[in-house]
Amino acid sequence: MTRPLVLMPGPMNPRVAEGLGDRFEVLRLWEAADPDAVLAERGKEVVAVANGGARIDAAFLDRFPSLQLVASFGVGYDQIDAAAAAERGVVVTNTPGVLDDEVADTAMGLLLMAARWLPQAERYLRAGKWEERSYPLTPATLKGRTMGILGLGRIGEAIAQRAEAFGISIAYHNRSRKDVAYSYYPTLRELAEAVDILTIVVPGGGGTKHLVDAEVLRALGPDGILINVARGTVVDEAALAEALATKTILAAGLDVFEHEPKVHPGLLEVDNAVLLPHVGSGTVPTRDAMGRLVVENLTSWFDSGVPVTPVAESKGLVTKARG
Repeated sequence: MTRPLVLMPGPMNPRVAEGLGDRFEVLRLWEAADPDAVLAERGKEVVAVANGGARIDAAFLDRFPSLQLVASFGVGYDQIDAAAAAERGVVVTNTPGVLDDEVADTAMGLLLMAARWLPQAERYLRAGKWEERSYPLTPATLKGRTMGILGLGRIGEAIAQRAEAFGISIAYHNRSRKDVAYSYYPTLRELAEAVDILTIVVPGGGGTKHLVDAEVLRALGPDGILINVARGTVVDEAALAEALATKTILAAGLDVFEHEPKVHPGLLEVDNAVLLPHVGSGTVPTRDAMGRLVVENLTSWFDSGVPVTPVAESKGLVTKARG
């Protein structure tokens, strides 16, 4: 029996290849000496893509007339034109849920480091300066603060639960109000004015590009701390670098950047920014769980026509498949 052909544009978590096993034939495109020649020869046979981060746009989709499913590794899928996929009858899936706690933990770690200047204190110790004099008192504390969450989804709610344990009050801004006890603000500007911690958990893409701009940062104010564990594109990095340099806001903790792995030079020059190399979900157990969910989506689709975790743009296609 012919096995479904799954295209893997680039290397992925080992659990993906292991899980596909004998059920699928996997076309490892990055191993090909001439990828274009391989696609010209076998592109018509590809029925699914296991994607670890490659850009998938309309032109990419049009190369595969038999394509049914794109199984993406990660919660964010702004590198995939899911609307164009839906127009072509191609379902897109992602890996939500399994990384919520890990990313929420990272957000709180960034907040603690940014508020208490813990990385600076460690550098002070390593430089041998503690032997000369005690580390100076830092100006900020978490006590009595209010966190505004931009994007109160699964990860946002996990962050809120952790923040409440620190005695932090919670407010949020979404496109619509949720049935939660937290204070809701209808605009991001109003949220920023009302809080002194702004945590970003919204998806990337054109609709959220530079949503956090100079105006929002001014509203956050000189005691404000910005935390971003979502997508770097949501923040105007030039405006943020300026706000940090001029003390328009107190500090920032960032795990994501607009042009990864490149970081805006202005962010590297300031000492009141904690910068991590996109490690929010970066533990072996969590990445393995994400890999297994990629496989589950592929297997479920070809078994029943219903994937486990379709993205919003694909829900209509999944309903038709189920019917």
